[in-house]
Amino acid sequence: MVSIVVPAHNAEVTLARALDCLLDQEIVDWEAIIVDDASTDSTPAVIADYVEHDARFRTLSSCASSAASARNSGISTARGHWLMFLDADDWVDASFLAKMLAALKTAPDAVAAYCGSRRVMPDGELTPSSIATEVAIQPFETFARRCAIRTHTLLVDRQTIVELGGFDVSLRTCEDWDLWQRLARLGKNWVMVDEPLAFYRVSPNSLSRNSTRMLADAEIVIARGFSPDPRVKHPAPTHANGAIEANGGSASEALAWFALWNAASDCGSGSRSINPQSMRALPAGRKWAREVAKVAFDGLMVGSLSAPAQLAARWDRFGGALTGLIVELGKVWDNPVAGRRVQYHIEQMLLDVDDLAAPRRLARTLGIRVDARSPTSIELPEGIDQIYAYLMMDGRIEAVVQFGALGTVTRRHWIEMIQNVAPAERLVDSAGRLAGRSPVPQQGDGADTSDIIAAEALLSTAERRSDLDSHFGKLARLAAEARELVQLSAEATEPPPAPRRSPAADGRGNDRSSFWNRYFATEDPWNYGSSYEQEKYERQLEILPAGPIGRALELACAEGHFTRQLAPRVGHLTATDISAVAVERARARCSDQPNVEFGVLDFMADTLPGEMDLIFCSEVLYYLDDLAELQRFAKKVVEALAPGGSFISAHAFVLRDNPERTGFDWNTFGAQAIAETLAATEGLVLDQSIQTELYRIDRFRRLSPGEVATEPMIDHVPIRARIEIGVARKIVWGGARALRRDVARSERRQRIPVLMYHSIAEDGPAALARFRCTPALFGSQMAWLRANGFHAISSEQLEGSIVNRQPFVGRPVLITFDDGFQNFADHAWPTLRANDLTAEVFLVTDLVGESAQWDADSGPPTPLMDARTVRRLAGEGAFFGSHLATHRAIDGLASSDLAAELLRSRMFIERWTGRPTTAFAAPFSVTDRRLGRLAKECGYRTGFGGRHGPADLDCEPIDLPRIEIRGDRSLNDFVAIVEAVLEER
Repeated sequence: MVSIVVPAHNAEVTLARALDCLLDQEIVDWEAIIVDDASTDSTPAVIADYVEHDARFRTLSSCASSAASARNSGISTARGHWLMFLDADDWVDASFLAKMLAALKTAPDAVAAYCGSRRVMPDGELTPSSIATEVAIQPFETFARRCAIRTHTLLVDRQTIVELGGFDVSLRTCEDWDLWQRLARLGKNWVMVDEPLAFYRVSPNSLSRNSTRMLADAEIVIARGFSPDPRVKHPAPTHANGAIEANGGSASEALAWFALWNAASDCGSGSRSINPQSMRALPAGRKWAREVAKVAFDGLMVGSLSAPAQLAARWDRFGGALTGLIVELGKVWDNPVAGRRVQYHIEQMLLDVDDLAAPRRLARTLGIRVDARSPTSIELPEGIDQIYAYLMMDGRIEAVVQFGALGTVTRRHWIEMIQNVAPAERLVDSAGRLAGRSPVPQQGDGADTSDIIAAEALLSTAERRSDLDSHFGKLARLAAEARELVQLSAEATEPPPAPRRSPAADGRGNDRSSFWNRYFATEDPWNYGSSYEQEKYERQLEILPAGPIGRALELACAEGHFTRQLAPRVGHLTATDISAVAVERARARCSDQPNVEFGVLDFMADTLPGEMDLIFCSEVLYYLDDLAELQRFAKKVVEALAPGGSFISAHAFVLRDNPERTGFDWNTFGAQAIAETLAATEGLVLDQSIQTELYRIDRFRRLSPGEVATEPMIDHVPIRARIEIGVARKIVWGGARALRRDVARSERRQRIPVLMYHSIAEDGPAALARFRCTPALFGSQMAWLRANGFHAISSEQLEGSIVNRQPFVGRPVLITFDDGFQNFADHAWPTLRANDLTAEVFLVTDLVGESAQWDADSGPPTPLMDARTVRRLAGEGAFFGSHLATHRAIDGLASSDLAAELLRSRMFIERWTGRPTTAFAAPFSVTDRRLGRLAKECGYRTGFGGRHGPADLDCEPIDLPRIEIRGDRSLNDFVAIVEAVLEER
């Protein structure tokens, strides 16, 4: 049986509703103990009527004028196993008892069950349902800090309540909270029924509106929650000494949250009794802003006796007080931006539930309806810097827009906005009314209206600039100020170094000589003087046959770097190349070598000189059309060699021959196929081979008549020379599981991973560990991407695919870095280049060359790249975007400050890199509804905010998701993340 205790004091108006809800219960096994607590109205008569007609009702009298005392009287005479406490002005759903008892039956060890609830305002309006799910997870840690449930949402074990001593009669308020806290300290199970079965009437005469009394009593209850409580004889060991701060904050923080609720309630009721200093312990961090706003919003509802949908319309009653409270909070925090962030959140919450039947002028936001077919200019009231608008068509909401506004929003501004957000077919009929413009293009016309508000359309037209007080007029003024600031910067303006031109990758075709002449248009295209190439030359000389060498032929001598070293080792050397440009450079380089003659020769088309004692042909056979052509070349070599003559060839291992071993990712055959083809050529035999992990040097010999081949000598040697980046980036160490060219032919996909990194360093502050990958971990991740056929793209390429609805080819990945740390240049960039990848780095432009002061609370700030480093890396192929100018979270910036940062940062990066800057990433991954549109207006096309996951063709380019790569995760975790994206084509 359930015993229901109903304290009633002067409740003649509401008591019948409360008692009727008990008669409506689906469960009949209950008793109701109505305690008349010194009523002076007709409450006793109402009670008597119910007692007379139903024996389940009993009555008691109390003179304490205290809900706690009255409930204790009821408890003393209760006979049921379970207790419920129902105030005389509240009620529950007819299924309450049935559902609560059913829940308790499923959990025999539970000490209590609770459900959700809804407030009922004096005008009958209901608030949304609320339920504290955390009570079922950690009840004591929750009740140590706040009263998370309504009194009548609970069924509780009667014997346990008796043993705990019932309600504390010394408390005028918060007595229920105090009892639930003691109950939770026992450590027993609480069961949640996730339905709003309880209804709580908000009254202007409620004790909960006495904020001074509430705060004083709450301080007592919270203090008890954070210390031992001798009233609980057998607490759970983990709760014996009170709550643990690490599980939800300190006692002072809990009291500050309660003070905030009461302060907001006071704003709603028109009183101000809470000292802002009592809220000093509230967390001011950006991640708490919405929670602060939610608590204030809740208090405001109760104080103003308003349902959420009524609040914005009643702003004039409490808006000034509420804004003043938030300003005071900013002062208490010594952080006005944090206060402004809370203000934006609250105003958005108010307007999200309002119908905007009339304009709503709040502190910083103007909420309005706009006729989408006949918009008019809107002048901004003082203090307003964002607009929240319903675009209306045919009496219904066609779209909702929220955007930062710097000045008057003109009719043309509205027209362009409407064309971007409203369905085109809905606007065609009204095209004539939209300023005489032609109808909005239909899908398939080839026109894209999504970028109407792009930089070139926003900051340069005379029409917009002419209205200085308009939104775009003020934006143009901010752009001019930013441009002037960039021009006055002391930073040097030399253009970034042009990247070294890569030689063409494919020498096949009908005109080989033209190809190779173009190849050698840039002198020394292979960096022949590098230690890697010189070590290879030395080993080719080591493999020369013993004894004097009379006549030698060098095929593909290029610019004569090796020719000069070979010449002293032979009697006469004929050095040839298909490129006349290369031959002239070689002739000049070897002008002091009298035994060398030079000539232009196409070794496939032309006849080779004969009776040669030695032929050299290295690093060029990859460019033959196919293995059949290689076989023809081998036969020509045999014919050109004198009997016993040697052919020496040096070539790199290529993945196409064997993807399971280290090799170069070139679209051709390599050393293995070349060696096998030569070895299979009649008349040639392998004498000696020097092999490294990257290349092999082979000496073949033409057999003399009747000569029998002997076993070749194979030497495996390490590479000791430093490998230059131009070479290293084409190597896949350890082999490849997939080749880029293969997946490019076979794979098309709708989504790709966009990876988000921050810092690449060995160590740093422990609090920032998740944002820091070690160089070794990062290196293994990039090597995995390279070995699995990924290629890196830029945000511009990603945007192009999305806008044009073009599936992604192969396995693209966009690698991004926030902040622009110096360790990107020191550790990440060399690793990326070595794996033939690139990345996009988002810079905090006001702080380049300084340090990450936004992380100072966590430890020594990490140094940031300077402009000179940015310029160098841009010349080497890195991409750069904006992380805004100051790294402040944008949801606390005024719209004018946000626009100024977007413009200033873009212009500085363009100055440093010499390229257009069209991408940004929001600091702290924090965005709001103003950012996307304002960013477009400032010249951006691509943006990354707080969304997590892969990017796909359905994404909005200005609000793209990313996948954070955490430093406290393993390589296996990284692989699982990326492979999950691969699996969804």
